[in-house]
Amino acid sequence: MEQNSHHCGAAMFGGRGPAKLCEPLARLQLEHGPLREQMNAFAREAAEIGQDGGITDWSGRLAELKRKVDAFVSELDPHSEREEGTLFPLMAKYIGRETGPIAVMEYEHDLAKANLKKFREAVEQLEGAVDAERAKDIASYAIQAHAVLTEHFMKEENVLFPMAENILNEEEKAELDRAVGLA
Repeated sequence: MEQNSHHCGAAMFGGRGPAKLCEPLARLQLEHGPLREQMNAFAREAAEIGQDGGITDWSGRLAELKRKVDAFVSELDPHSEREEGTLFPLMAKYIGRETGPIAVMEYEHDLAKANLKKFREAVEQLEGAVDAERAKDIASYAIQAHAVLTEHFMKEENVLFPMAENILNEEEKAELDRAVGLA
């Protein structure tokens, strides 16, 4: 197994274990844990919206769900910005941006953000009581964002981050260090 030594880790390909990631890539990957926990929590809650036949007005439950989604978005946005603003452009120099992994990652970011925005705006625009069907329709945007991001995080962890570890040079990893706030 060949190892490429970099200031922040060694890429290991051909073995069974995951690639060892340099510190900024490892930090981006670690950020997925708390984001995933928040996301799973709001998705469970969103799936329960509209299910209890005894509830005739779901506006309060949707407002509570929106508070959780808002908290999630406030954590997701800086993470996404570090990827979109630094990691993706650094990688795009080697693998392009119009097609392939970076294009897919950016599309998924946009799709998840669009679903989260639709959910938040729909809740903000509510007036009066919300029946179960309308509540389920609104909650479905949060559920869709969860599905996109669950798959997205797995792709980053299993494909994109190991690829970045392998293709970025020391100078580029140092730039990523600064963007992630480690240097």
